[in-house]
Amino acid sequence: MTDLPTPRGKLTPMRALSDLTWLRVGGPADWLFQPEDEADLADFLRDLPGNVDVFPMGVGSNLIVRDGGLRAVVIRLGRGFNQIEINGTSVTAGAAALDAHVARKAAAEGLDLTFLRTIPGSIGGAVRMNAGCYGSYTAGHFQSARAVLRTGEVVTFTAQDLNFCYRQTDIPEGAVLTQATFEAPKGDPDELHQRMQAQLAKRDATQPTKDRSAGSTFRNPAGFSSTGRTDDVHDLKAWKVIDDAGMRGARIGGAQMSEKHSNFLINTGTATAADLECLGEEVRKKVYDSSGITLEWEIMRIGEPVPDK
Repeated sequence: MTDLPTPRGKLTPMRALSDLTWLRVGGPADWLFQPEDEADLADFLRDLPGNVDVFPMGVGSNLIVRDGGLRAVVIRLGRGFNQIEINGTSVTAGAAALDAHVARKAAAEGLDLTFLRTIPGSIGGAVRMNAGCYGSYTAGHFQSARAVLRTGEVVTFTAQDLNFCYRQTDIPEGAVLTQATFEAPKGDPDELHQRMQAQLAKRDATQPTKDRSAGSTFRNPAGFSSTGRTDDVHDLKAWKVIDDAGMRGARIGGAQMSEKHSNFLINTGTATAADLECLGEEVRKKVYDSSGITLEWEIMRIGEPVPDK
C-alpha cells in the first residue's frame, strides 16, 4: 500500500464505511482521514501522492458505498469543521455542521434558513448537491465557500465558480469544502420556529423517517424539488412515475422501495449495497418501460462491487 503523509489528525487504514452511512452498507476504504483543522487537511493533500484518489464524505446521508469498498482516501470532517457564526444577516457554517443545526441557530437569531431544517446531511453536502426543498435551494442563499483543492491549495468559491444547477455543482474533483457563507432574510424567531415544526411534521407524515434510507433516491424528472404547495403538480415527480410503474413497495433481498414514499430506497435490515443498487436499477428499468422516462440517481454510489468468485 502507498505510503501516506503523517497528519496531525486521525488516519485509519482499511476503515469500514458501513457504520458511517445512513443505509449501513458497504465495504472498507483503503484509508479514512479525519483532519484536525483546515491547515492539517491542506498539508495532507499537498503531500499525498498524486496517484491516490480522494473522496470527501459528509455524514453519509445520500450515499451507497458498494460492498467491495473504496480504493481511496476518504476524508471526513469532524469537530474542527462544525462551527456556526452569525454576522448581521450572514451565516457562516463549517462544512461538517448539520443542516438542521444551522437552520435552528439561524432562526434563533431571527434569520431564515428554514429550508435546511428537514434536509438530511451537512453543509458541505448541501452546497455540493445544491440541496433544497419546498421551492428553496442552497443556491438562493449562497455567498461563498472555502475549499482545499487536491493540490492542497486553499481557495474561495463564488456562486459563479460553482455553477449551481438542480442537485449539482461544478466543484473540482477531489476538492474538500471546509465552510460556506449564506445570506439569510430576517424573520421573527417564533414564526421561523413554528414553520420548521410544521415542516418536520409534514416530513414525518409523508416520508419513512424511522427507516434506514438515504433520502430521495432519484431526482425529479421535472428538474426541481417539491414546492410543498397545495397546487403542486405531480406528473413529473419521481414518486409518481415509480408508482405508475408499479414499483411502490418493490423488494430485492433486504432492499425495498418504501410503501410510505416510493422514491425512498430503504434497508429493511439485511440489505447489501448490491441489493440496494440492483433494486434502484430495476426501478429505473420499469419506469422507462412504463413512461419512457429515464430516472437519474440522486443518491451517490461509489466504490467497487465484491468480485465474482
